[in-house]
Amino acid sequence: MTILADEIYLVRYKVRDQVEVYDVTTYHLQRRLTVPVARSFTDMISCEHNRCVYIGNGGKLKCVHRLDVQGAVTRWAVNDSPRGLSVNAAHNVLVTCLGVRKIKEFRSHGDLLRELILPDDVINPRHAIQTRSGQFIVCHGYLGDPVHGVCMISADGRHIVHSHGGQRGSDTDQYDVPVHLAVDDNEFVFVADSGNRRVTFLSPTLEYVRQVVSHDQLKGAPWSLYLDTRQRLRYVAVNESGTGSVAVYSV
Repeated sequence: MTILADEIYLVRYKVRDQVEVYDVTTYHLQRRLTVPVARSFTDMISCEHNRCVYIGNGGKLKCVHRLDVQGAVTRWAVNDSPRGLSVNAAHNVLVTCLGVRKIKEFRSHGDLLRELILPDDVINPRHAIQTRSGQFIVCHGYLGDPVHGVCMISADGRHIVHSHGGQRGSDTDQYDVPVHLAVDDNEFVFVADSGNRRVTFLSPTLEYVRQVVSHDQLKGAPWSLYLDTRQRLRYVAVNESGTGSVAVYSV
Protein backbone atom coordinates (compact mmCIF):
# COMPACT_ATOMS: atom_id res chain seq x y z
CA MET A 1 0.00 0.00 0.00
CA THR A 2 0.98 3.63 -0.45
CA ILE A 3 -0.50 7.14 -0.21
CA LEU A 4 -0.76 9.76 -2.94
CA ALA A 5 -2.75 13.02 -2.95
CA ASP A 6 -4.63 12.16 0.27
CA GLU A 7 -5.72 8.77 -1.03
CA ILE A 8 -4.61 5.30 0.00
CA TYR A 9 -3.72 2.94 -2.86
CA LEU A 10 -4.03 -0.71 -1.90
CA VAL A 11 -3.53 -3.97 -3.80
CA ARG A 12 -5.23 -7.22 -2.79
CA TYR A 13 -4.19 -10.44 -4.49
CA LYS A 14 -7.07 -11.73 -6.62
CA VAL A 15 -7.54 -13.64 -9.88
CA ARG A 16 -6.87 -10.31 -11.58
CA ASP A 17 -5.04 -7.80 -9.43
CA GLN A 18 -6.77 -4.46 -8.98
CA VAL A 19 -5.82 -1.29 -7.17
CA GLU A 20 -8.32 -0.09 -4.58
CA VAL A 21 -8.30 3.62 -3.71
CA TYR A 22 -9.52 4.81 -0.28
CA ASP A 23 -9.97 8.20 1.34
CA VAL A 24 -7.06 8.76 3.71
CA THR A 25 -9.27 10.19 6.47
CA THR A 26 -12.46 8.11 6.37
CA TYR A 27 -10.94 4.93 4.86
CA HIS A 28 -14.00 4.72 2.57
CA LEU A 29 -13.48 3.03 -0.79
CA GLN A 30 -13.47 5.63 -3.59
CA ARG A 31 -12.86 3.53 -6.70
CA ARG A 32 -11.14 0.47 -8.16
CA LEU A 33 -8.55 0.70 -10.90
CA THR A 34 -7.60 -2.12 -13.25
CA VAL A 35 -4.01 -2.42 -14.42
CA PRO A 36 -4.21 -4.23 -17.80
CA VAL A 37 -2.58 -7.69 -18.17
CA ALA A 38 -1.15 -7.44 -14.66
CA ARG A 39 -0.46 -10.45 -12.45
CA SER A 40 1.59 -11.09 -9.33
CA PHE A 41 1.93 -7.59 -7.88
CA THR A 42 4.94 -7.47 -5.54
CA ASP A 43 5.15 -3.93 -4.13
CA MET A 44 3.84 -0.42 -4.61
CA ILE A 45 5.23 3.06 -3.92
CA SER A 46 4.08 6.60 -4.69
CA CYS A 47 5.94 9.69 -5.86
CA GLU A 48 4.42 13.07 -5.02
CA HIS A 49 6.87 14.85 -7.34
CA ASN A 50 5.81 12.86 -10.41
CA ARG A 51 2.19 12.46 -9.23
CA CYS A 52 2.10 8.74 -9.80
CA VAL A 53 2.18 5.29 -8.23
CA TYR A 54 4.61 2.55 -9.24
CA ILE A 55 3.61 -1.13 -8.98
CA GLY A 56 6.02 -4.05 -9.30
CA ASN A 57 4.90 -7.06 -11.35
CA GLY A 58 6.86 -10.22 -10.57
CA GLY A 59 5.14 -12.56 -13.01
CA LYS A 60 6.09 -13.28 -16.60
CA LEU A 61 6.08 -9.57 -17.44
CA LYS A 62 8.87 -8.68 -14.95
CA CYS A 63 7.98 -5.03 -15.17
CA VAL A 64 6.91 -1.93 -13.27
CA HIS A 65 3.53 -0.32 -13.95
CA ARG A 66 3.24 3.47 -13.70
CA LEU A 67 -0.22 4.67 -12.67
CA ASP A 68 -0.73 8.44 -12.64
CA VAL A 69 -3.38 10.30 -10.64
CA GLN A 70 -5.58 10.69 -13.73
CA GLY A 71 -5.65 6.89 -14.13
CA ALA A 72 -3.36 6.50 -17.15
CA VAL A 73 -1.27 3.31 -16.99
CA THR A 74 2.03 2.57 -18.71
CA ARG A 75 4.68 -0.04 -17.98
CA TRP A 76 8.36 -0.67 -18.51
CA ALA A 77 10.51 -3.78 -18.38
CA VAL A 78 12.85 -4.61 -15.52
CA ASN A 79 14.15 -7.83 -17.13
CA ASP A 80 14.62 -9.39 -13.70
CA SER A 81 11.87 -10.19 -11.22
CA PRO A 82 11.13 -7.03 -9.20
CA ARG A 83 10.40 -7.38 -5.49
CA GLY A 84 10.66 -4.15 -3.47
CA LEU A 85 10.20 -0.60 -4.79
CA SER A 86 11.23 2.76 -3.37
CA VAL A 87 11.74 6.33 -4.60
CA ASN A 88 14.97 8.20 -3.82
CA ALA A 89 15.70 11.90 -3.31
CA ALA A 90 16.20 12.36 -7.06
CA HIS A 91 12.63 11.05 -7.63
CA ASN A 92 13.95 7.96 -9.38
CA VAL A 93 12.60 4.45 -8.79
CA LEU A 94 14.75 1.83 -7.06
CA VAL A 95 13.77 -1.74 -7.92
CA THR A 96 15.16 -4.55 -5.76
CA CYS A 97 15.55 -7.76 -7.77
CA LEU A 98 15.28 -10.80 -5.54
CA GLY A 99 17.21 -13.69 -7.08
CA VAL A 100 20.03 -11.79 -8.79
CA ARG A 101 21.15 -9.55 -5.86
CA LYS A 102 20.60 -6.33 -7.79
CA ILE A 103 19.20 -2.86 -7.25
CA LYS A 104 18.16 -1.13 -10.48
CA GLU A 105 17.54 2.62 -10.68
CA PHE A 106 15.08 3.93 -13.26
CA ARG A 107 13.72 7.33 -14.21
CA SER A 108 9.97 7.82 -13.85
CA HIS A 109 9.15 6.51 -17.34
CA GLY A 110 11.54 3.55 -17.26
CA ASP A 111 14.93 4.77 -18.50
CA LEU A 112 17.53 2.61 -16.76
CA LEU A 113 20.16 4.76 -15.06
CA ARG A 114 22.27 2.10 -13.36
CA GLU A 115 22.23 -1.28 -11.71
CA LEU A 116 24.16 -2.31 -8.62
CA ILE A 117 25.20 -5.87 -7.80
CA LEU A 118 25.09 -6.30 -4.03
CA PRO A 119 27.78 -8.02 -1.91
CA ASP A 120 27.80 -11.83 -1.82
CA ASP A 121 26.54 -11.90 1.79
CA VAL A 122 23.31 -10.16 0.76
CA ILE A 123 21.29 -13.15 -0.44
CA ASN A 124 17.73 -12.69 -1.72
CA PRO A 125 17.38 -8.93 -1.13
CA ARG A 126 13.72 -8.00 -0.81
CA HIS A 127 13.60 -4.22 -0.37
CA ALA A 128 16.05 -1.32 -0.54
CA ILE A 129 15.81 2.36 0.41
CA GLN A 130 18.45 4.98 -0.39
CA THR A 131 19.38 7.43 2.38
CA ARG A 132 20.10 11.12 1.87
CA SER A 133 23.84 10.36 2.01
CA GLY A 134 23.48 7.93 -0.91
CA GLN A 135 23.89 4.69 1.04
CA PHE A 136 21.32 1.89 0.80
CA ILE A 137 19.37 0.15 3.56
CA VAL A 138 18.54 -3.39 2.40
CA CYS A 139 16.61 -6.23 4.04
CA HIS A 140 17.44 -9.75 2.90
CA GLY A 141 17.05 -13.45 3.62
CA TYR A 142 14.53 -16.16 2.78
CA LEU A 143 13.81 -19.47 4.56
CA GLY A 144 16.97 -21.56 4.05
CA ASP A 145 19.37 -18.63 3.60
CA PRO A 146 22.25 -18.46 6.14
CA VAL A 147 21.65 -14.79 7.05
CA HIS A 148 18.38 -12.94 7.63
CA GLY A 149 18.92 -9.28 8.34
CA VAL A 150 19.17 -5.63 7.47
CA CYS A 151 22.33 -3.98 6.21
CA MET A 152 23.58 -0.57 5.18
CA ILE A 153 25.50 -0.72 1.91
CA SER A 154 27.87 1.88 0.49
CA ALA A 155 26.64 4.17 -2.29
CA ASP A 156 28.52 2.15 -4.92
CA GLY A 157 26.82 -1.06 -3.74
CA ARG A 158 30.09 -2.85 -3.00
CA HIS A 159 30.53 -2.78 0.77
CA ILE A 160 28.45 -3.48 3.88
CA VAL A 161 28.86 -0.54 6.26
CA HIS A 162 26.54 -1.66 9.11
CA SER A 163 24.35 -4.69 9.63
CA HIS A 164 21.79 -6.12 12.04
CA GLY A 165 20.70 -9.75 12.10
CA GLY A 166 22.33 -13.13 11.54
CA GLN A 167 21.06 -16.68 11.69
CA ARG A 168 17.31 -16.96 11.25
CA GLY A 169 15.54 -16.76 14.62
CA SER A 170 13.24 -14.84 16.94
CA ASP A 171 15.61 -13.07 19.38
CA THR A 172 15.83 -9.27 19.29
CA ASP A 173 18.97 -9.44 17.11
CA GLN A 174 17.44 -11.96 14.69
CA TYR A 175 14.90 -12.01 11.85
CA ASP A 176 12.74 -14.55 10.10
CA VAL A 177 12.36 -13.31 6.50
CA PRO A 178 12.50 -9.51 6.80
CA VAL A 179 10.44 -8.34 3.84
CA HIS A 180 9.98 -4.57 3.84
CA LEU A 181 11.45 -1.32 5.18
CA ALA A 182 10.49 2.25 6.00
CA VAL A 183 12.87 5.06 6.96
CA ASP A 184 11.73 8.19 8.82
CA ASP A 185 13.00 11.76 8.42
CA ASN A 186 15.73 11.14 11.01
CA GLU A 187 16.81 7.96 9.17
CA PHE A 188 15.62 5.57 11.85
CA VAL A 189 14.62 2.28 10.22
CA PHE A 190 11.43 0.21 10.56
CA VAL A 191 11.67 -3.45 9.52
CA ALA A 192 8.70 -5.71 8.73
CA ASP A 193 9.80 -9.10 10.11
CA SER A 194 7.37 -11.42 8.37
CA GLY A 195 8.06 -14.78 10.02
CA ASN A 196 8.20 -13.30 13.52
CA ARG A 197 5.05 -11.20 12.92
CA ARG A 198 6.53 -7.96 14.26
CA VAL A 199 8.00 -4.61 13.26
CA THR A 200 11.48 -3.78 14.57
CA PHE A 201 12.83 -0.25 15.06
CA LEU A 202 16.55 0.39 14.41
CA SER A 203 18.83 3.40 14.78
CA PRO A 204 20.36 5.12 11.72
CA THR A 205 23.41 2.87 12.21
CA LEU A 206 21.17 -0.22 12.48
CA GLU A 207 21.43 -0.73 16.22
CA TYR A 208 18.40 -2.34 17.86
CA VAL A 209 16.08 0.15 19.60
CA ARG A 210 12.82 -1.73 20.29
CA GLN A 211 9.87 -3.58 18.80
CA VAL A 212 7.27 -1.03 17.70
CA VAL A 213 4.67 -3.63 16.70
CA SER A 214 4.67 -6.98 18.50
CA HIS A 215 3.51 -10.45 17.51
CA ASP A 216 0.43 -10.05 19.72
CA GLN A 217 -0.67 -6.88 17.88
CA LEU A 218 -0.84 -8.48 14.43
CA LYS A 219 -3.30 -11.07 13.13
CA GLY A 220 -0.92 -12.20 10.40
CA ALA A 221 2.48 -11.60 8.82
CA PRO A 222 3.46 -7.99 8.08
CA TRP A 223 4.11 -7.65 4.35
CA SER A 224 4.77 -3.97 3.71
CA LEU A 225 5.20 -0.68 5.57
CA TYR A 226 4.34 2.92 4.82
CA LEU A 227 5.13 6.00 6.92
CA ASP A 228 2.87 9.04 6.65
CA THR A 229 5.22 11.60 8.19
CA ARG A 230 2.74 14.45 7.80
CA GLN A 231 -0.01 12.71 9.78
CA ARG A 232 2.53 10.83 11.95
CA LEU A 233 0.97 7.46 11.15
CA ARG A 234 2.52 4.09 10.39
CA TYR A 235 0.65 1.69 8.10
CA VAL A 236 1.37 -2.04 8.22
CA ALA A 237 -0.10 -4.24 5.48
CA VAL A 238 -0.76 -7.71 6.88
CA ASN A 239 -1.18 -11.06 5.11
CA GLU A 240 -3.72 -13.21 6.98
CA SER A 241 -3.82 -16.70 5.44
CA GLY A 242 -4.76 -15.58 1.95
CA THR A 243 -6.69 -12.49 3.00
CA GLY A 244 -5.28 -9.18 4.15
CA SER A 245 -5.75 -6.04 6.19
CA VAL A 246 -3.98 -2.80 7.03
CA ALA A 247 -3.15 -1.87 10.63
CA VAL A 248 -2.61 1.82 11.43
CA TYR A 249 -0.48 3.03 14.36
CA SER A 250 0.59 6.42 15.66
CA VAL A 251 4.29 7.13 15.19
